[in-house]
Amino acid sequence: MPTILNIGPYRFFFGSLDQGEPPHIHVQRERLVAKFWLDPLVLEKSGGFKPHELNRIAEMIQENRQLFLERWNGYFGS
Repeated sequence: MPTILNIGPYRFFFGSLDQGEPPHIHVQRERLVAKFWLDPLVLEKSGGFKPHELNRIAEMIQENRQLFLERWNGYFGS
């Protein structure tokens, strides 16, 4: 599972088996893992994060959305 970016306690990554799905990013902090679609930016799975933290994570994803999409396309060849 390639790590794309680390911000504070958060690790942003996608999995090598994610190819059949639309572009998305997983975010992990300790044992919590959420999933966000990237286009448009939508929470797909909250993974146990509290709503206020998900809002903060969504802001981080929005700020780095272009990077995530570029890495997704580069990795999966889309």
